[in-house]
Amino acid sequence: MDPYLITKWLHILSSTVLFGTGIGTAFQMVWAWRTGKVETIHSVARGVVVADWLFTTPAGILQPATGFFLVYLQGWSPWEPWLIATYLLYLLAFLCWAPVVHLQIRIRDLAGAAGREGQPVPAEAHRLFRLWFLLGWPAFLALIAVFWLMVSKADLGF
Repeated sequence: MDPYLITKWLHILSSTVLFGTGIGTAFQMVWAWRTGKVETIHSVARGVVVADWLFTTPAGILQPATGFFLVYLQGWSPWEPWLIATYLLYLLAFLCWAPVVHLQIRIRDLAGAAGREGQPVPAEAHRLFRLWFLLGWPAFLALIAVFWLMVSKADLGF
């Protein structure tokens, strides 16, 4: 088989998994949070943490690996402005995602402890959720911009 087509397919598939898992887990977490039910928040946060390890992490590793190989296979300079913008946006998304994983784990643990003790969601979990929510936006917007750059290969003129 053609190495370019296989790599491109893996790149597109992993970008779909990365973006889809991100938006899907974010929706689930927000929806669970809106219930205010500590058991629901704990259950969903558990699933979100597992989804990040099973889907987001491998896709997040596969993305740059296949991306750099595609650059090589196409003969593009890795210093093309649209590629540099992509690297920076992907880095921004990663820098937002890495603490989000920690926050999700902490929220899961706090909600689990509160549920076992018959308590409501603690204030600390509410604070962590707000931070989680805020960090999600730049990551989401950065990945949208990466998709646009991948499709358009825009001439950024710098």
